[in-house]
Amino acid sequence: MSEIQQDSVIGATYRLKKTVVMVGMMGAGKTAVGRALALRLDVPFLDSDAEIETAANMTVPEIFERDGEPFFRRKETQVISRLLDEERGILSTGGGAFLAEENRANITARGVSVWLNAGLDLLWQRVRHKDTRPLLRTPDPRATLAEIYAQRVPLYALADVSVLSEADMSIEQMVDRVVATLLAERPDVLETSDA
Repeated sequence: MSEIQQDSVIGATYRLKKTVVMVGMMGAGKTAVGRALALRLDVPFLDSDAEIETAANMTVPEIFERDGEPFFRRKETQVISRLLDEERGILSTGGGAFLAEENRANITARGVSVWLNAGLDLLWQRVRHKDTRPLLRTPDPRATLAEIYAQRVPLYALADVSVLSEADMSIEQMVDRVVATLLAERPDVLETSDA
C-alpha cells in the first residue's frame, strides 16, 4: 500500500453501505480482522459461528459431532441469511460457509464478500496448535488442511474482493489493507464521510 493510500485510511471516518462478509480458510483471520474492522468503521461485528453456537447452546465441534456437517451447513445458511437482513456491519463466517452456492448468492446480493487470502504455510502456523477445528481432527491434520485448501481456494476466488494476508502483518495492518481495497474497488460498499 502506498503512503498516500495509507494516509487516506488512517484517521478517516467511513460510511458503510452494505454488510462486509469476511470469507476464507480457517486461520485466515476472519474473526480477528473482522472485529478490528468493525471497530474501525464503528459498525456492529457479527459472527455466524457464534450465532449458531448461541442458538444451539453447543460449540461448533459439538454440533459437528452430534448432528454432522450437513446439518451444521443448513443452520449456517439460515443464520447468514438472517444476519444479512438484520443489521449492516461486518460479518465473519466459518471457513466452509462460502462454499455453498446459496450463501455466495445471498452474500453477493445483500453484501460484499472479502476473501482474506492467506497461504497454506501461514494458515498451518495459525491452526496447528488448536484443537477447535473439527475438520482437522484427523491422523494427519497438515495434509487435511492442504486438501481442504486445494478444494476451497477456487471458490474463495469467486469473492467480490480479495485481500492478501501475509505472515508479518498485524491485525491493524490487515484492516488498513481491507479498508483501502474496499475504498478503491467497491465505493458502492464503503466511502469516507465528512464527520
